[in-house]
Amino acid sequence: MQKRLDRYKILALCLFFIVGIGIFPQLIKADSHLSKQPIVIGLNADMSSGSAQAGESIKRGILVAIEELNQDGGLLGRLLQLKVADHRGIPARGRANVKKFAANSNVVAIVGGLHTPVMLAEKKALFDTGKVKIPYLTPWAAGTPVVDNPWIFRVSVRDEYAGPFLVEKALSLGYKNIAMLLERTPWGRGNEKSITAALKKSGMVPNTVQWFRWKITEAQVIQKLNEISKSQADVILLVANAPEGATVIKSLAKQPKEQRLPVISHWGITGGGFPERVGSDLGKVNLSFLQTYSFMNPTNASKARQFMQQAIQLFPEEIKSPADLTSPVGTAHAYDLIHLLARAIRQAKSADRSLIRDNLERLKRYQGLVRIYAPPFQAGQGRNHDALDVSDFNLSRFVFVNEQQGWVIQPVTAKAP
Repeated sequence: MQKRLDRYKILALCLFFIVGIGIFPQLIKADSHLSKQPIVIGLNADMSSGSAQAGESIKRGILVAIEELNQDGGLLGRLLQLKVADHRGIPARGRANVKKFAANSNVVAIVGGLHTPVMLAEKKALFDTGKVKIPYLTPWAAGTPVVDNPWIFRVSVRDEYAGPFLVEKALSLGYKNIAMLLERTPWGRGNEKSITAALKKSGMVPNTVQWFRWKITEAQVIQKLNEISKSQADVILLVANAPEGATVIKSLAKQPKEQRLPVISHWGITGGGFPERVGSDLGKVNLSFLQTYSFMNPTNASKARQFMQQAIQLFPEEIKSPADLTSPVGTAHAYDLIHLLARAIRQAKSADRSLIRDNLERLKRYQGLVRIYAPPFQAGQGRNHDALDVSDFNLSRFVFVNEQQGWVIQPVTAKAP
């Protein structure tokens, strides 16, 4: 009887091992599948409305950085992947997109877009309330308060610095009577504050401040220009995105030549097919604008060559030379941000969002496209989470290039009017 029981035990053990041989590989395979889920980065930007060009430029920079990282084996043994959500410049859509990304455990960080009003709405409703805790990286939105939160990091312009830069450039060019033409949004109001403060330091006040809303018409712009003319201003500091900025320049081009005041603009006009919107009128107005980076005149030539080689391989139909990179600041900033994020993930040895956030503040020196970051960020928020300063700014123009049969952005040397 005992021998029979022992035989049954041996048989049961054999069956266990036979079945186990079939099951265990499946379990191992399932576990391996789980461990190889991609590390996802979310992009929340305007991809189809007035500033879609900026969204596409940011996307391009992210994809080039992801391609480089994946060719190097990815991060933590996992490949990186980009998921894109289109907010179309609408704050409610931006908030909904952030919530969806935050609910996906594979998403380690979100990259934002051009619009300061959208990011401020997301910050107020989701990040400041603690409803969402995920690193949010901005390669464009310049509003000063955008980074006033421990989870938000920026490689872009800070309007607190942009206003003084625009004023300094206007004064260095010999202008003495400054008018402001600003969009009526949090971004416009922030710039009005910083420009006025910069003028006050020089013992000046603006000759006039004119406001406009999105989708302003040429007739409405003409009214604003008439008020500026009455103020006896000799230059206009413009804060606008591409659709409204194009309407301003087209309206200005219709003025008699002696009444076409020069325009020094914030960079919002470069985010949405501005030259195409303006057309031949672009050559009739003395227009320059703020930028931080140019692939035509790169900060680090070898880094730019490395980027271009990858971009040409990745986008062979779109990109053949640096002149093809429209809205270049979005591309360069996004590229650098993804590599900074990758370094934080490696340093954290984890895809945990809190650890990544902490390690973004602990990064050391990194040679990026835009500059050497040493370090990019520090503990805290606000200015500590701004990687660029006024030393990264330049004044640029649209220049027509015959080879491309189109307008490209190039830095210029300031000259007296």
